[in-house]
Amino acid sequence: MLNNRVVILIASLIFLGTVGCNTYHEVQVAPVEIKPIHITIDINVKVDKALESYFDDIDKAEEQIIKK
Repeated sequence: MLNNRVVILIASLIFLGTVGCNTYHEVQVAPVEIKPIHITIDINVKVDKALESYFDDIDKAEEQIIKK
């Protein structure tokens, strides 16, 4: 009789331990949307250098005119 109670107690503890520790998690992964990226870059350096060299030529010509 005591052995039956011990077996039932041990079986119930094992059952409650496994059922109590059992967890269920559900993870949903949403689709990732990838959009194109538009980049606008102003190329001011090239234009600035071109204008500077153009005006340098004019400034040099002006200096030559002033010196004469």
